[in-house]
Amino acid sequence: MARKTATMDPGSGAPAGTVPGLERLPAGPALFTGRRAELAALRAAAARPVSGRCPVLVLAGRPGSGRTALAARFARTVAADHPDGVLFARLSAPDGGRVPPGRAARLLLEQLDPQAAVPLPGAVEDGRDEPGCVALREALVGRRVLLVLDDVRDAGQVWPLLADEPGCLVLATTAGPLTGIEDIDPVILGGLDRQASGELLADLVGGTRISCDPVGGADLAEACAAGPAALRLMAGWLRGDPKIAVTDAARELNRVVGEENSAAAATAPEEETPRKRQQRPARKQPSDPSREPSPEPSRDSARDSVRDSVRKKEGEQAAEPVPEAAGDPSTWVKPGPEPAEPVPVPDNDPLLGAFTLVYRTLPPAQARMLRMLTLAPAQTADPRTASALVGCPAPEAAATLAALAERELLGEEAAAADGTPRYRVPGRLYPRLVRLREREDRPAETELARARLLERLVRLTESARALLDPAAGPAPEPLPAALRLRSAAHARGWLLGERELLLGAVADAIGQGDLDGSAGRLVTALLRTLPLTGEAAPADLYRLHELVLTVAERHGRPRRASAALLNLGDLQVGAGRWEQAAAHYRAALEHARTADDEPLCARALEAAAGCHRALGDSVRAADWYGRALGLRQSLGDHAAEARLLARVAEAHTAQRRFDEADREYRAALAVLRRLGDERGREAVGAALADLRERVDGGW
Repeated sequence: MARKTATMDPGSGAPAGTVPGLERLPAGPALFTGRRAELAALRAAAARPVSGRCPVLVLAGRPGSGRTALAARFARTVAADHPDGVLFARLSAPDGGRVPPGRAARLLLEQLDPQAAVPLPGAVEDGRDEPGCVALREALVGRRVLLVLDDVRDAGQVWPLLADEPGCLVLATTAGPLTGIEDIDPVILGGLDRQASGELLADLVGGTRISCDPVGGADLAEACAAGPAALRLMAGWLRGDPKIAVTDAARELNRVVGEENSAAAATAPEEETPRKRQQRPARKQPSDPSREPSPEPSRDSARDSVRDSVRKKEGEQAAEPVPEAAGDPSTWVKPGPEPAEPVPVPDNDPLLGAFTLVYRTLPPAQARMLRMLTLAPAQTADPRTASALVGCPAPEAAATLAALAERELLGEEAAAADGTPRYRVPGRLYPRLVRLREREDRPAETELARARLLERLVRLTESARALLDPAAGPAPEPLPAALRLRSAAHARGWLLGERELLLGAVADAIGQGDLDGSAGRLVTALLRTLPLTGEAAPADLYRLHELVLTVAERHGRPRRASAALLNLGDLQVGAGRWEQAAAHYRAALEHARTADDEPLCARALEAAAGCHRALGDSVRAADWYGRALGLRQSLGDHAAEARLLARVAEAHTAQRRFDEADREYRAALAVLRRLGDERGREAVGAALADLRERVDGGW
């Protein structure tokens, strides 16, 4: 059935496409109904005058409440008020992993200005003083930017990103209240109202089918607790079988939810944790005859749950004084609790009951594809990666992805640079799909799917390198036509558009530790290829070399670990972080000694000496240069010997040890004369002449 186009809410027309960054927002559902009151509340909060830091708007709701879709909808309505751009970042992975604010800040910085120098990660990526957070706040001053932060876990992820710029606006979505940040009045999302639920079902299923059974439509909305995600899944189930009556759909959903409640009760331990007790549906006490038993959850139960949590937190903090200095960053955040755990979808939620119904009707190939997509980097896939995960041709994978999206089981992401559609496993379904994969797919099949994905990414990256630099070496075996990168421009766009996913794939593989060979080949391919784009961020290269170091240390390869540490130190030098670079070089020296690799030792000694020289410690610089010099002389590396003799002379000069400096310069000249290096002799001779002139002048 052809799906109808939803009517926009009044006042929510999309702004002109001149605001940069709108394409980064999640595409959202094609049909959007209701939420007029919530949109009005957000608009009113955004119009409230502020001073000091940028204002923060919060959308709070349980998984499946449509908070991300509403945030993207609202962002498009106010984007025209922020002409400097719209930035978007997810601060949680579907598996509940918490994205540190430093990593989010670097991603936002790249979106704000792709040409900007993004700082390298600090030792800890949390906190307001993290280099990426500092750079982002500085870059936002004087600009009018809208930052959309999706699926925030705790206030500690947000407050390091808040600039002292009231012209910016932050919109955060979360499963619960962000306790700690001042001046936040969250907009709480519960179920849709009766009219919006009916409109959504009519648009998705077909107006005639719903209008012929209005009672069944109301029953189905009630069974879904009027949750947008559950309604969409049930609509997809109904579209899949035109013979099913709407009333039967509501009855079937209640039956499945009841089965899951019984199964959960049968497997629950005798003693429940506080978290499980909170997730358990409220039950009527037998001694209260005034209440009717009602197994179906209320439409506003999610809204009431979040609102009660907010009120409780506000009551706990009511006695704390309100800061007076709005512009003082130390007053923006109260001491808050530890980072919150991810809010799961309870097993008795209608959302999972609806998913169970839809999943049972899927053809085996589609069900397997859906399970395997939980292995995709960031749970986001296009036909190239999906075909690798299940081992099918790319056109077949594209058709399967489209079919799953039609059943409301996948969310549509912004298309790739070449127009390739991209899809994402919703975080609300991820835990259930992982359990299904672990139960229905053998571990060997899962490992094979992961290995195929890594090898596919290696081949794509190597083919991109061959297109960007044909002289770099022989091109890999051509990929099938549907997967092939067609030109250098296509290869560059693919690399830059998929960079975060590629880095995530490597990090996931190395984190699990069972596919280090394939992951290592992908790291090598990325290190060779990303610089060819002209926009390789040092922070990305830093992450890759850290992964190389992890694998090398895991497998006891000190020579490779030393090389990775040297590369990390070089990146720190490029950022002007001399002390951090020196620490990396010293660690590289230890690994090189373990490997008994004298050239690596000399390289580490010379690099560390350069850091001491840059820090103004000429004594230690002379010592480390001298140690490197001894190694180079023993290796017979005369060019390096001459260079180090000149460096030692410079360090002696800085200590006003002019006789020693004169001697080292003359020794360097002698070596260069034997090598026949006239240019080097001229440079060292000029330095020696300058030294003698200064000494003669009484310097």
